[in-house]
Amino acid sequence: MTIKDLPLLAKTVIDGFMIGFNKSTVKGPGLEFSQYRSYQPGDDLRWLDWRMFARSDRYYIRESEIETSISVRFLVDASASMNHDDNGVKKIDYARFLAASLAYLANLQGDSVALNVFKDGELFSTPSKPDPQHLQRLFYHLQQVDPAGKFTKPVHYKELFAGTGRKELLVFITDMYQADGEINTLLNSLSALKHEIIVFHLMGQNELDFEFKGFSTLEDLETGETIQVNTQRAKDGYKEKLQEHLSAIKSNLTGKRIAYKMVSTAQPLDEALREFLVQRKKGVR
Repeated sequence: MTIKDLPLLAKTVIDGFMIGFNKSTVKGPGLEFSQYRSYQPGDDLRWLDWRMFARSDRYYIRESEIETSISVRFLVDASASMNHDDNGVKKIDYARFLAASLAYLANLQGDSVALNVFKDGELFSTPSKPDPQHLQRLFYHLQQVDPAGKFTKPVHYKELFAGTGRKELLVFITDMYQADGEINTLLNSLSALKHEIIVFHLMGQNELDFEFKGFSTLEDLETGETIQVNTQRAKDGYKEKLQEHLSAIKSNLTGKRIAYKMVSTAQPLDEALREFLVQRKKGVR
C-alpha cells in the first residue's frame, strides 16, 4: 500500500521476486517463471534476458520447457462488494495489484494480455495484445476501476465469446459474492470453451476471523441491506458455516478442472504469488 503507482508496484513485486526464482524448476509459458542460466556461445540471442543483464551486468538465457506465447486474460470483479475493507486494504485494491503484477510477468514472457472488468451489471473490455504500450493501457484501466453495483448479468457474457476462438489462460479475481449464481454461470460457460481458468478468491482477514467486536450492524455492499448481530455469540457458528462455504466453492470449481486459490487481503502479495506459482507448477488445484 506504500506504492501508489501501479506500474511501479507491479515491477517492484515481480522484479524483486524473480531473483529468488532464478534457480527454480518453475518454468514454462503463461504466468510461470522461466529458469535462468549463463549465456553460452551459440545460444539463440532471442532468449537473452536484457533486464537481468541490466541488473547484474551478466548475460543470462531464459529457458522454458515450451517456448511459446499465449493470451492471458484478466477478469476482475468490480461489483460493490469488492469495496470491502480490512485494515485499510480494500479487496479491489488487492485485485488491481494482483492483476497488474501478473500482467507485468506475462508481458515479460512475451504473452498477450487482456482485461475484462465486471461492474454495475455491465462488462468493460480491452483486447489481447503483447506489446508494452498495451500493458500500460491495461495498468491505466485497472487504476480507473471503481467498484459499483452488482456483478455483471449473464446477457453480457457473450462479449467474452466473440473472439477468434483461440484458447486462453483466464485469471479471474473475485470475492465470489453472487446473488443468483451469476458467477457460477460465467465460469460454467468459460469452462465449456476449454479455456484454462484460475480463480483467485479474495477474502478480508476480518471476514475469515469474524473480527467485529460487540454488537455490530453488517451491511450488504451490493443491496444495502443491514442486519444487527451479536458478533461474539455468532462467531463460532459463523466460522463453521464459512469453512463449509469455502469447501463447497473449491469442490465445485476443481470438479470443473478450474484452479482455485483463496487469498486473504492481509497476505503479502509476493507471498501469495509465490504460493500460487509453486502450486501451479505442481499441478495442485
